[in-house]
Order: sequence, then C-alpha cells, then structure tokens
Amino acid sequence: MTTKPELLIAAGTPEEAKRYVEAGADAIVVGEHRFGLRLPGEITVSELEKLAPWLRERGVKLYAAVNNLFSNEQLEELQAYLKELHRLQVDALVFGDPAVLIAAREAAPGIGLHWNAEMTSTNYATAKYWGTKGATRMVLARELNLEETLEIKRLLPDMEVQVQVHGITNIYHSKRSLLTNYNNHQGQSRVLTSDEVLKACVDQGLFLIEQERQNERYPVYEDMNGTHIMSSDDICMLDSLHELMEGGIDSLKIESLLKPVAYNETVLRSYRRAIDAYTADPAGYAFDESLLDAIRELQDPRRELSYGFFFKEQVY
Repeated sequence: MTTKPELLIAAGTPEEAKRYVEAGADAIVVGEHRFGLRLPGEITVSELEKLAPWLRERGVKLYAAVNNLFSNEQLEELQAYLKELHRLQVDALVFGDPAVLIAAREAAPGIGLHWNAEMTSTNYATAKYWGTKGATRMVLARELNLEETLEIKRLLPDMEVQVQVHGITNIYHSKRSLLTNYNNHQGQSRVLTSDEVLKACVDQGLFLIEQERQNERYPVYEDMNGTHIMSSDDICMLDSLHELMEGGIDSLKIESLLKPVAYNETVLRSYRRAIDAYTADPAGYAFDESLLDAIRELQDPRRELSYGFFFKEQVY
C-alpha cells in the first residue's frame, strides 16, 4: 500500500472547517487577514481555542497562514500572534517572509514551517536553503509543469512538497486599494471598509476583461491587504491525480477562495475518493468519471476546469 498524500483546504470559519473535515480533508489552513493573504475568511485565536482541540481529536492537521509581507510596525503583533498559535499547538505556519521564520524561533520554537513564496517557489535549491533555516515543506508555484513538479520532489527527499490541485489561482496582487480608489473616483459617497469592499466584489462578480480576449473573465477583489486579480479558470487535476501520487507529492491543496462551501465539500469528497482508491490499489487503479461529473454539476459554466500549467510549458 502506497503512502497517502494529505488533502488540504483553507477554511474561513470554524463551521466551514468542520464541514470540510467531514467531507474528507486531512488538514485545514486558517488565519487572520492582518497576517495572511487571500484567506476565505478569518478564524481568530479565540475561535481556535475550541476548533484546535476538535481537529486534534480527529487527527486533522491545523496550519496557520502568515504569508503576508510585513512592515516594521507589524512585527510586534506578529510575535504575539505566533506565541498564541504555539500555545494552541498549531502544527505549522505557512510563510514567505523571512520575518516570520525569525519571529517563530523565539515565539513558536519547534513549530512546522511551510515555505510558500507564491510564484517564486520554482526550484529545489532555494527550497533546500530554506530547509537549512528550518522549513519542513515547500509549497510549489502553480506555474510549474508536471515534470518540473515531480523533479523537485525527487530532489527534495527530506522535505515535504505541496501542490495546488483544484481551484482558482492568484495572478496579480497590489497592496494598493485599487477598487476603493476607483469607487471614490466614480463618486462613491462613502468610503467602504475592506470587508464591505470584499463582499461587494464577491456579490457583484467584479471582473477584469482584456480588450483582445473578452471571453476571459478575471475575478477582482479587494481586502485589507490590497487588490487581488485571480485566474479566469479553475485548476482541476482530479483525473490525473494518480500521476502526482506516483511521484510522492506529500500534500494536495484544494483552493476554497471565492467558492461556495457546498462546492468545496463536493470537490473534497471527489478527491478523497480518488486518493483512497489509488492508495488501496495503485496497480489496479482506474479513474471514476462520476467523481468529476459531481464537480461539473456545480461548476460555474463561465469558468473552465483546466490542468493549469501541469501539462503545458510556461513561457516567460
């Protein structure tokens, strides 16, 4: 029997986290907007007081996203936050800024460190460098193809490797409040809070559309960390998941951002069944098309399910 990869998803509320575990998740990412980027919601330290033990009782890993880019003014509150996460026995921190690693040495000694530099996590040598600094996992850039992904895993035998296998991806981030500024320019009488802008973006379905490719709709939303432009399609590696499992990938992430909870639950159940079926009998594994059909039934018809860059070469 082969080793099962972890099935990971981010949750925006304690209730979402519990529903995702019941749907098959092995690990949950949580966070607060002041410390983490592109979170589906906020789960505070006080809410983690109850959620963390509930997850531990069920053998589910708990990770905290602290992948923001920090200013000098934020470092003191970052240290205090990491101390609380350590007290609550959070399993690992997802980070990109070295400030997190430095703060964790004092505030959360021994905690797992998952290095995620977004689109620049593209080679094994840099990952090995962060491994010497304490990182235990590399979160791969979504721009890598399958061959590059599996090569990195082969060259990192002592480090876990995580890839995104489903959902929307980020293609642009500005720390400026571009949508608020636009609304103000258009004569918006009241300055909206970051939460109000985010809700408006999601509810109204705001998109960036290029003149040359008007069929491509890039969702745009804003929160307290700035403005985010997202991909026009959704990654879906379900029918090729066995290739990642054959290559020993340790963690498979479902991106929950900008998706209904019911959709994410369906995705989790399909990936859970595929992972379990392959793990039980790799040699006899055959993909069950009904697992993909269940996702297609809930998929936004304006958003194509694609393989992302897994089966095509990125052109820089």
